[in-house]
Amino acid sequence: MIILCSILFGLMLPAQSQDTIRTELGGYPVTAIVQDGDTVYMTSIDEAVIQPRKRAAAARDLRQYRRLIYNVKKVYPYAKLAGEKFGEVTAHLQTLETQKEQRAYIKQVEDEILKQYEEELKSLTLTQGRILIKLIDRETSKTSYEVVKELRGSFQAAFWQAIARIFGSNLKTEFDAEGEDKVLNEIMIMIENGQL
Repeated sequence: MIILCSILFGLMLPAQSQDTIRTELGGYPVTAIVQDGDTVYMTSIDEAVIQPRKRAAAARDLRQYRRLIYNVKKVYPYAKLAGEKFGEVTAHLQTLETQKEQRAYIKQVEDEILKQYEEELKSLTLTQGRILIKLIDRETSKTSYEVVKELRGSFQAAFWQAIARIFGSNLKTEFDAEGEDKVLNEIMIMIENGQL
């Protein structure tokens, strides 16, 4: 306790000649403002997200909600990866001069992703695939169809859209945070804040 008081007192001495000081206290960055000889220490804290309480739901609804959480947790890393990779690829494509170099680069990245994630992605259920399509839109601000069209062309985008439609999905599905995907968005926020 004496050591802590001496540290705080030591920090306050040089502060009398300054208006604002920045230091570290207990491993945390601290800013202090000196005003009229008084020192006020300030720090910032993480944003707190408060979700509304869920009403007591029927057992069936609760099971569905828990299943949705499970599915979102399963596909979220892939959506995050897709967002990061899409950003990297589009940035790198700007540095390449010819279309031949761009196609070769896209093929190389595609092969790397397939080699690393193909078996895991094949094991996703149809529901998880639909959620992944929505989360990719959330992460990239582009539908999966637009991502494929931008990177592989219109023919490939139409081909994969046709395949998706056969299995009851739609690559043009958008993430609607305020509408039909409101619960999904709440789950995503809780996952991102470490609450789930």
